[in-house]
Amino acid sequence: MILSMINIADELKNALTSVVSGVGDVVSTTQKVAKDSVVNALKGVSDVATAGAQAIDEVVDTGITAVSSIGTSFADGITGLVRGAVDGAKDVGVSTAQAAEEAASTAVKSTSRVGGDIGEAAVSAVRGSIQAAGDIGGDSGELAKNAVLGTIKAADQIGSEAGSLVRKALLNAAALPHDIIDALLKGKTE
Repeated sequence: MILSMINIADELKNALTSVVSGVGDVVSTTQKVAKDSVVNALKGVSDVATAGAQAIDEVVDTGITAVSSIGTSFADGITGLVRGAVDGAKDVGVSTAQAAEEAASTAVKSTSRVGGDIGEAAVSAVRGSIQAAGDIGGDSGELAKNAVLGTIKAADQIGSEAGSLVRKALLNAAALPHDIIDALLKGKTE
């Protein structure tokens, strides 16, 4: 594939180990590694739209596996991974809306795979997308909408119980834009 996932995993583990020992914070560390990994994976690729989704998927999936094995804040790790993936996507010309949806979807699926809290993952993924909008000067409403859609689609693919859990977590998260979440959950995407 485009990326060396072993290198990304090692880079994340090394960076997060220094965070655990008191140097830096989880969000900014995972954000930087994710952004750099997406950008490096797509350098010289002719079809960044197609390769971008795959790169984002692999970076977020590998990052979640690394974060879960370190024993650091899972929520902060997901926020940073999604934030960095969206930021990296912008730098290489991939749609940030698509990047937010793909990163959020992968965050929920990967969290389920490693046995984490998918509700927390969904909220953290949406939060990361909103923060990425601030970093890149993007539309936070659009990125939040796409991230919410990504988390819901992924949760529904896992199963109805997962879908219900993610919807409830998104609605109960105080720091998320409830007008957007309510509209999406009721099927009004305009």
